[in-house]
Amino acid sequence: MQTILLVEDDYELNESIMYMLRQERYEVSSAYSIKEARDRYHEQEPDLILLDVNLPDGEGFTFCKWVKEKKDVPVLFLTARDLEEDALLGYELGAEDYVTKPFSMKILLKKIRVMLKLVSEEEDNVFDDGYLRADLSKAKVEVNGKPCSLTPTEFKLLQVFLEHRRQLLTYNVLLERLWDCDGQFVDKHTLVVNVNRLRGKIEDTQHKYISNVYGMGYQWLDLS
Repeated sequence: MQTILLVEDDYELNESIMYMLRQERYEVSSAYSIKEARDRYHEQEPDLILLDVNLPDGEGFTFCKWVKEKKDVPVLFLTARDLEEDALLGYELGAEDYVTKPFSMKILLKKIRVMLKLVSEEEDNVFDDGYLRADLSKAKVEVNGKPCSLTPTEFKLLQVFLEHRRQLLTYNVLLERLWDCDGQFVDKHTLVVNVNRLRGKIEDTQHKYISNVYGMGYQWLDLS
């Protein structure tokens, strides 16, 4: 179930939006201030945040900046502040959308569906076991919380392994995939060298991902 954090200090509007979202089978938590929003965020780690700008203890812009520094969670502003500079500030802080009050609940719901669909598609392209994180759609890899630089060939290998976890990938299959990658011929020796380099960058003594199946190829050990 996808989770939404609603930060809105207008009690009636807060209740109305929560009711609508729960009718659509979303898991929703709400907050009426920035302090409450931070507490709810730590408890829930939501997939989407609906955020007012004018809050009792500050501006929603502050909370948006705080969130975006932690994780790229989609933020949709819901606010009575309709000045162009406010909307631009919201987008500059990383918000995905800026909706002014009053607004249509049906249109809001449609926007939410679209944004959460994009979140789901992005999550399908992310491998994260707490040690290794690979975002295939953005070509970003982190090892133990630190950026890991891979060559195009190494990244393509990692992508193939993650897309076929637990499957035996023969030398021929991997060679064909690498050849398709850049249109250049890759031999078995080059394949072995690149696999070893990839392992050297993403593995340590406690984290082993790639197994060499003697005489046949390689296999990603999905131990999760």
